[in-house]
Amino acid sequence: MRIPSVLTLFALLMAGTSGCQPESAAPVVTAPEQVATATEEGFVPLFDGKSLAGWQGRTEDYEAVDGMLVCKAGCRGNLYTERQYSDFVLRLEYRVGPGGNNGVGIRAAIGKENPASTGMEIQILDDDAPKYAKLKPEQYTGSIYSAVAAKRGYTRPPGEWNAMEIRAEGPNIRVTLNGTVIVDADMDKVGPIRIRDHWAEGLHNKSGYIALCGHKDRVEFRNMEIKELK
Repeated sequence: MRIPSVLTLFALLMAGTSGCQPESAAPVVTAPEQVATATEEGFVPLFDGKSLAGWQGRTEDYEAVDGMLVCKAGCRGNLYTERQYSDFVLRLEYRVGPGGNNGVGIRAAIGKENPASTGMEIQILDDDAPKYAKLKPEQYTGSIYSAVAAKRGYTRPPGEWNAMEIRAEGPNIRVTLNGTVIVDADMDKVGPIRIRDHWAEGLHNKSGYIALCGHKDRVEFRNMEIKELK
């Protein structure tokens, strides 16, 4: 019988302690770890999956966790891109918990008011939460907040990922949720509008920042990418 060498025995020992497991015991990769490694031609990442590089604002209210950009529970700060965008296609996935609330600001200015006023906020919400049963139509998911109501019934249940695409081209804003167009608006035909005690001044902005709008709920984002339109 051939006697294995010391190097062979060492290699066998290391293989047994390397963390590899039989196929039947292979770990299941959870959704938060499924980070895209390549983007469609023309798209560039807005989030690198591991840090807040490229973002400004209330960075203390957000964190990078397991490939997700997370708005922390209890925080309501706004997070802005470091640069501004005019015409673009923005793609992202988001996940809310029960009663979750957030938003994606587009063409927003950085100021004391929220992106819903300084630009446009595309609403993100747990639409079916009882506490939101009496909202106005233009306050549910995908709506241009307080300005244009989205078609309802296309959100996935809390805890599941939703895919959202926002296309801003001139005055035209189109929002697609999970494969269905739920807003297709000509903003030249919208307004003026008041949000609470002030006018919405950014509904007709030509450019501005992309923003995430915290509302004290933990909301998770991933696979955020943008393509600028010439």
